[in-house]
Amino acid sequence: MKKIMISLFACLAFSVIANTEFKQHNIVVDDQTGKEVALREDGRGDRVVGAPWATRSPVLAVNGMAATSHPLATQVAIDVLKDGGNAVDAAIAANAAIGLMEPTGNGIGGDLFAIVWDPKSKQLYGLNGSGRSAKGQTLAQLKAKIGDVSQIPNWGTPPVTVPGTVDAWYELHGKFGKQSMAKNLAPAIQYADQGFPVTEVIAYYMDIYQKRYEKLFANGEIEEISNYKSTYLINEKSPTEGQVFKNPDLANTYKKIAKGGRDAFYKGDIAKTMDAYFKRIGGPLRFDDFASHTSTWVTPVSVNYRGYDVWELPPNGQGIAALQMLTVLEQYDLKKMGHNSADYLHVMTEAKKLAFEDRARFYADPAYHDIDLSYLLSEAYGKQRAKLINMDKAATQVEHGDPKLIEGDTIYLTVADKDGMMVSLIQSNYRGMGTGLVADGLGFIFQNRGAQYSLTPGHPNVYAPNKRPFHTIIPAFITKDDKPYMSFGLMGGAMQPQGHVQMVTNIVDFGMNVQQAGDAARFHHKGSTSPTWEGRMNDGGTLELESGVKASVVRELQKRGHKVHITSGPFGGYQAILKDPKSGVYHGASEMRKDGQASGY
Repeated sequence: MKKIMISLFACLAFSVIANTEFKQHNIVVDDQTGKEVALREDGRGDRVVGAPWATRSPVLAVNGMAATSHPLATQVAIDVLKDGGNAVDAAIAANAAIGLMEPTGNGIGGDLFAIVWDPKSKQLYGLNGSGRSAKGQTLAQLKAKIGDVSQIPNWGTPPVTVPGTVDAWYELHGKFGKQSMAKNLAPAIQYADQGFPVTEVIAYYMDIYQKRYEKLFANGEIEEISNYKSTYLINEKSPTEGQVFKNPDLANTYKKIAKGGRDAFYKGDIAKTMDAYFKRIGGPLRFDDFASHTSTWVTPVSVNYRGYDVWELPPNGQGIAALQMLTVLEQYDLKKMGHNSADYLHVMTEAKKLAFEDRARFYADPAYHDIDLSYLLSEAYGKQRAKLINMDKAATQVEHGDPKLIEGDTIYLTVADKDGMMVSLIQSNYRGMGTGLVADGLGFIFQNRGAQYSLTPGHPNVYAPNKRPFHTIIPAFITKDDKPYMSFGLMGGAMQPQGHVQMVTNIVDFGMNVQQAGDAARFHHKGSTSPTWEGRMNDGGTLELESGVKASVVRELQKRGHKVHITSGPFGGYQAILKDPKSGVYHGASEMRKDGQASGY
């Protein structure tokens, strides 16, 4: 017994010494002050003012501001503003440029959503520029094509829907644009013809998708790959960082659109080429699907969060999931909990689980399914759902809300101009570069958004002909006292509602500036029931965290039953422009996890 006790004391002594050494290994004595200093040892420099973990200060300007995920696209937007175009012109020009420069996230083969603050009418306008499924393909025909699987594949022709971006450009331009569309598209055409150097993050993802597409083609999951290779590879390899990339096919497509308008894409030579391509490879889309496409102007919806009105677009997007989370979170004092504390991350994660269960059950194309948004976003419903959260234990399963409701990879950019117009725009091919399919000589990849249809008969989001799928991409906006406050977004699939809420709470509850809000360590919860209704959550999912979160917090979250994974992704990509309500000065921010830039003048 005596030997055992001595052994225990020895172990305890060793533990204390080891812990002391562990705690002290980063402590040094400053020779000038004589004081002990703790070093971070992460290789990063120090800031003289502001949050020590922030990457930089916000960008400030008065006449105009642009924040995009690519520096050259940001410069395109600023050039348009300086040349007399307004925020909508600049947003379209930047989006066209990013479609060329960041094909890993977007392009004219995808869809677009936007929120615009119009200073003349002093109100917000919402645009749903998402495309629909083929008119000539039924659910039974789709199932026969994909075989005995529980969800629609992400690649090849099965998930293809009509691209909505080009029509959305012209809708935005027709309502708000100031200079000609030919002028708006000119910078992207020039870059496509003359080339541009590929940036670090985009080169990384282009390499990933080359390997993925080649494997998928070898497995018969993509009908053809030669058009992708001729468009996006250089000497049979994806471009590397700094390598100059050109896309003359996309330049020609842009030129046709600039000259012939949206009809050149949906009713002209481009539409005929797309029709012929899908006939050749066995895809469902036909000329009439393109010719009949329309975008829809919608009314943004909001909730008031501690005096700030946070705006999103209604379904078929998932924006209202962010608003649902906020109605739950308003029942808690997040500031008192502390940013990225165990209590904060726990309640945020549990609120997300609740909102996403409703997302999985109710969100769908409103032309096919009505949903009572006023009830879903009400304070009473938020309080009711908040009561389901146990602060001591992570939920492994949650149910969707009141059954009566049944009755009822992406880029983000934002631009503001000297007159006060602000544009919040998001555009995507859905998963990464999209289906892998490039129509003959057109220079862009078709989106795989149709993978988000459910295959379950009776579900609101079940596949049907000429129907819009559930959408993950969501632009956001904040107003205060009926005046524009912040245009923002955070791209990245299911990360988006979670990311929007984190940005709102970072600014409203914790007083961060627009750059700090984006730089702060984030969480991402995965494993909720999907909008395709494939696999209900029954194990609580996984809480993904960045390494900036404290170890003591991680241990406490694990103690409460969260399965925690420390990783570098997926935490999305953020841009924002905040307008100071007193001075009118724009504060711009861009995501440090991407290649982007905010700039103003």
